[in-house]
Amino acid sequence: MSALTERLHRQPAPAVAIDRRRADRRRRLFTGLRVTGVQLFCFVVSAGFFALPLVYLVLQAFKQNLDFLQDPTGLPRHWTWSNFSAAWTQGDFSTEMLNSLIYALVPDVITLVLGVFLAFPISRGWFRRSNVLYAFFVFSGFLPAGLIPLFIEAQKLGLYDNRVGYLTLTSLTGAGFFFFVGYIKTIPRELDEAAAMDGCGYVRFILTIVIPQMKPALATFAVFGFVASWNNLILPLIMLTDSSLWPVTRGLYSFFGEHASQWPLIAAATMIVAAPVLLVFALLQRFLVEGVAGGAAAGAGGVGAAPAPGAAVAAEK
Repeated sequence: MSALTERLHRQPAPAVAIDRRRADRRRRLFTGLRVTGVQLFCFVVSAGFFALPLVYLVLQAFKQNLDFLQDPTGLPRHWTWSNFSAAWTQGDFSTEMLNSLIYALVPDVITLVLGVFLAFPISRGWFRRSNVLYAFFVFSGFLPAGLIPLFIEAQKLGLYDNRVGYLTLTSLTGAGFFFFVGYIKTIPRELDEAAAMDGCGYVRFILTIVIPQMKPALATFAVFGFVASWNNLILPLIMLTDSSLWPVTRGLYSFFGEHASQWPLIAAATMIVAAPVLLVFALLQRFLVEGVAGGAAAGAGGVGAAPAPGAAVAAEK
């Protein structure tokens, strides 16, 4: 009892321990916030390059057209929200926003699912020449898009100027394949064997075990794919002539031509188009660094050999 009593007396009180942990946490925070003069200078320059154009755009969106003509670089004299409502109505952004959401979400989901199902057997090396196929997919991501052959193919297959055809052309991309192969290699192979012993089918194994562990990588590519699809302008200009099928970028392009002299209205329309992208980044930004770092670090090691697929995961019954 004396030894136990002595040990209890040596332990700090709960309140003291909590205060010490807070002090240590505060000390680590201030240590991490210390920056040198060069780092501070680089941060200010970078923030200026990225933030100043956005701040200028926001200020112009709240100006009246007469105030802009009198002082294009100053603060708004009369703040107004009318530019946003006028741009939304005149640009028909309600229909175009819906089209852009369809064109961004549907290819994103299809590409994610197909990419995972293709990346898993390649990352495990289930068949010969997995490294060659992996290198082929990575190399194809650096090739430029052949717009003329794509236009001819769309016309021949009946995919030109219709919603289903446009979704087909934009859904079969393999840009996230490199991330997925690298990230799947960080998942222990013992899970494959355990799933096979429990009678888990291949499709069920991918959907219930692999995909939940790939949330950072999937979120990273989902953001990149969404932004790329949302900002796509060249392909809608070539493939979509019906104005009811236009995405919001194509509508903004036409809106700019119709209201080239009304810069506050154009600034408001640009803010409307950029708002969904900013929202997606705000919701998923915590996954970006983890997903990119995990996929890139593991993806540099190539594809290793693995047991045959029959010895790992049984086919879905």
